[in-house]
Amino acid sequence: MAILFTNVTAALMDQAGTILTGGYVQVDGSTITYVGAHRPQGDFDRVVDCTGKVMLPGLINAHTHLPMTLMRGYGGGCDLQTWLHDYIFPAEGKLDAQAVAAGTGLGLAEMIASGVTCVADMYMFTSTIAQEILKAGISANLSCGGVYFGDPADFDPNTCGDCIAQRELTDAWHGAGDGQILMDASIHGEYTSSAPLWQWMAQFAHDHHQRMHVHVSETVSEHQACLTRHGMTPIQTLNQYGVWDNGGIAAHCVYTTPEDWAIMAGKGVSCVHNPYSNLKLGSGVAPIPDMLKAGVNVALGTDGMSSHNSADLFADVKLAALLHSGVRCTPGAVSPRQALEMATVAGAEALGRPTGQIVAGKVADLILVDFTAPNLTPCHDVVENLVFAAHGSNVVMNMARGKIIYENGTFYTLDLEKIQAQVKEYALPLLFG
Repeated sequence: MAILFTNVTAALMDQAGTILTGGYVQVDGSTITYVGAHRPQGDFDRVVDCTGKVMLPGLINAHTHLPMTLMRGYGGGCDLQTWLHDYIFPAEGKLDAQAVAAGTGLGLAEMIASGVTCVADMYMFTSTIAQEILKAGISANLSCGGVYFGDPADFDPNTCGDCIAQRELTDAWHGAGDGQILMDASIHGEYTSSAPLWQWMAQFAHDHHQRMHVHVSETVSEHQACLTRHGMTPIQTLNQYGVWDNGGIAAHCVYTTPEDWAIMAGKGVSCVHNPYSNLKLGSGVAPIPDMLKAGVNVALGTDGMSSHNSADLFADVKLAALLHSGVRCTPGAVSPRQALEMATVAGAEALGRPTGQIVAGKVADLILVDFTAPNLTPCHDVVENLVFAAHGSNVVMNMARGKIIYENGTFYTLDLEKIQAQVKEYALPLLFG
């Protein structure tokens, strides 16, 4: 399908920081084929007038747990470990595939309506999540979050559940939907596994050309316990076993060190900043300005809705741009441009996907933001408005992989009424009685 966007004002998120005005963007199939000032020749299946709107690459939520939408606001006011052990783990123990499908659908609806076109999701029932993603139309890097609590001497990849899952998920889903779904190798965290799993997962990632997804240094207790066990930080410990050799994403990174950042920059490991989740759980503030200066690619994530309460990534963009200025008493410690990059081009780099920019040849993941809304009027600077004033509710169109999946409040790939009924009538009673 050929679609032409006219009268385009767009933050292209290219290296030059271009703001296109009065331009044209052409999409053929799933690819952006033209961006420029002159109307391209040819016939189009649809022409979209973008007057009064701003185009942006689709947002990339680089660390989330979609089914945890079912636990939105549950167990609030606790630190991470209390929250997990007293609230989240008991609820998750009751999950089944039907409940996970409902929670995933609800999370996808919220994300799509607020401009997300790609996610990196780590959770159980991963095949169920993949099925929902495929129907919804966005792209996803999925992982199961490998754990191993047994005696390291007894480790056997033929009996370890998450090794079995990694093999089966890769065979079933890696590259599904013409690359819409990619499987990442994954380790939940240093503290939920041990060296034999790290070695096996690193080798599997190498053999299957997969990236890695790991929770890293989220709390001071996690970080210090690793230092006690191994004499090294989580980044350094896992590096000893080849975990980072294929690059990937390290979620949180709140207590990482300059030595960690050197490894990350050298191995192509991206930090995924989760400012809302880290603040809500009292985990701390990641040293993002220092990581950026050290050459680490920094993406952005919401984490699960149970530790964030919202899937509006625009809120995280704003917080990422504000938080570090306040903490360091330095305006612009993270610039508006850098914050917007975290949710677009840096997210694409983190996930290894050809998206995140409005550039010919990139995947056509595009959103339109209504700049006639009161909160976006007037506009003296497009990036300032997108970062500090926009909300997910200002998104009026979401195109994922060249297909418009949401427009003016209407979902074209999701049955929201059915999803909400499944959440209300099945999933919530199952988990909470």
